[in-house]
Amino acid sequence: MDRQGAPLATSTPTESLFVQPRSVGDPVRVAARLAPLIGVPQSEIHAALTSSRAFVWLRRKLPPAMAAEVRALREPSLGFLPEPLRLYPNRELAAHVVGFEGVDGGLEGIERAWEAELAGTPGRALVGRDALGRDVTAQHVLQAPAPGHGVMLTLDRTIQYIAEREIDAAYRRTGARAAMAVVLEPRTGDVLAIAIRPTFNPNTFLEAPSKDHWRNRAVTDPFEPGSTFKVILAAAALEEGVVRPDDRIYGENGAFTIAKTTIHDWKRYGWLTFGEVLQNSSNVGSIKVGLALGRDRYHRYMGAFGFGAPTGVGLPGESRGVLREPGRWSLLSLPTMAIGQEVSVTALQLVAAFGAVANGGTLVQPRLVRATFDAEGRELRRFEPRAVRQVISPETARTLTRLLVLVVERGTGHNAAIPGYEVAGKTGTAQKLDPAARRYSRAPGVLSFVGWAPADEPRFVMLVMLDEPKNEQWGSGAAAPIFSVIGRDILRYLEVPPRDAQPLQIVTGPTAERKTDGGGHASVRLVSTGAPAAGDGPRVMPDLTGRTLRSALGALAPLGLEVEIVGRGRVVAQAPRPGRPLEPGMTARVTLAGGSASDAAPRREASGQAAVRTSGIRGAGAPPSEASGEMIEGRR
Repeated sequence: MDRQGAPLATSTPTESLFVQPRSVGDPVRVAARLAPLIGVPQSEIHAALTSSRAFVWLRRKLPPAMAAEVRALREPSLGFLPEPLRLYPNRELAAHVVGFEGVDGGLEGIERAWEAELAGTPGRALVGRDALGRDVTAQHVLQAPAPGHGVMLTLDRTIQYIAEREIDAAYRRTGARAAMAVVLEPRTGDVLAIAIRPTFNPNTFLEAPSKDHWRNRAVTDPFEPGSTFKVILAAAALEEGVVRPDDRIYGENGAFTIAKTTIHDWKRYGWLTFGEVLQNSSNVGSIKVGLALGRDRYHRYMGAFGFGAPTGVGLPGESRGVLREPGRWSLLSLPTMAIGQEVSVTALQLVAAFGAVANGGTLVQPRLVRATFDAEGRELRRFEPRAVRQVISPETARTLTRLLVLVVERGTGHNAAIPGYEVAGKTGTAQKLDPAARRYSRAPGVLSFVGWAPADEPRFVMLVMLDEPKNEQWGSGAAAPIFSVIGRDILRYLEVPPRDAQPLQIVTGPTAERKTDGGGHASVRLVSTGAPAAGDGPRVMPDLTGRTLRSALGALAPLGLEVEIVGRGRVVAQAPRPGRPLEPGMTARVTLAGGSASDAAPRREASGQAAVRTSGIRGAGAPPSEASGEMIEGRR
């Protein structure tokens, strides 16, 4: 299941058909009757019926209607054994992460990696049978079977759907060889979505055009990242004091020769500050910073950011990418690595490294499994976030974040902007090495954008990548707009308020009320600072039943009401009643129930005062899909 408890893979009882060849009287007649019912050629069935073996499977996991038709034949040599049938109710959604199960167990994705947990252990029993295979003695159980456990993933089905919707559209629109989006929560390392095209339906995985469709390219396929890797160079150079944001670097009018090779910029630049080097994605400026940093220090930081090693996310077939030791570098290696060539990374490695910058310099291991649970839904084991290392200081991370915000506001990443939010990120346009010509091809290669939002309080970090699109040339024009659309819808879904959202005023002092009811729930009086909603008709009380507190306050904010909140969870009662006309100065009382300890609010800080975020309420409207109930989010 996903992080909200929505099922991603389930099992249902079914039956598998077998035959005991020694007891078949007329194999020709039985094969002729059976073949049209189970969809197996008559010749294959006849071969099974005449086998020298004592037991032969004819077809595994029959649909119930088919099993009923076979049973109606009343052939004594045919038998059924119960087996579970794996179903994937969301079809292609998250197929590369969930994977699929074959006849004998998991073959790809989580189904394969967690086969032992999911499958359980079979039981063993001793029973006597006669020559025809009939039981003649009662079973003596030697070992009782143990059911498998469920697995809760960090994926969010709604975010996964948003990402897949946009990636699928871009994949079709651009005719790309492949496309993907990887969404990560930087503070916990939780993988929220991995959307990949081409894809497949795990219910019918054998019908995929090729096994390439099964591959989770986000972890198995390393690629040269191109200019997105300049963020890693910038982090190392800023941390080591090699460069400062306002230091000026000469762009050599767009061409720089080193080791008898001339490397060009996409535009001729003169003097640029280091911040402008990032904004304009200058190759010449980046190479000069890389030369000043030196190969040993640069290699050390690349390793510290997780490149050259698997992330440990736990998916089968994960690549470590390619990061050679400095002793094996040529004279051209340092300059080319400074611009993201001669190094290969996986999509998950790259998004995790950007997540370290977004997370104040701390690299967190990507996490895909949150917990395991038993058949009754009881949690058995929980997996906590794991910080790997502090790669750069928080000060360096903040400085780099501000530079990457300018990349989006003023530079090549402008198409990644999300109205109302600050976005930090970097574009990438990486050429691919042509093995025949032994040089980089001029054809479009890997076009990407990696970034996070909101810049200073990130809720997600995301990579968007198109591999060899037919009608796009730059990451800024191809990948950045996809980031913007996906990011906008994620922020709406997570109910993250934009910077210009109308806040609610918290009334403090003698006019404020904070009390505790008999159940220990808090009551806080809030006053909307927004103006009453405009319109010709009378204002009426909306129906808030079942909403989260955040959603309810979003609906009330434009009405100019005082709002009194009691309890935690979702709205179970309200006053005035829905549809009642509203008058100036009226107070709305919202009662919530059904929340857990984590929903309780306002949270108290060390001073004992309620910590309530004043800008966390949207002006109006509710998201299309609401998360679990909560009171008001406290300061972190």
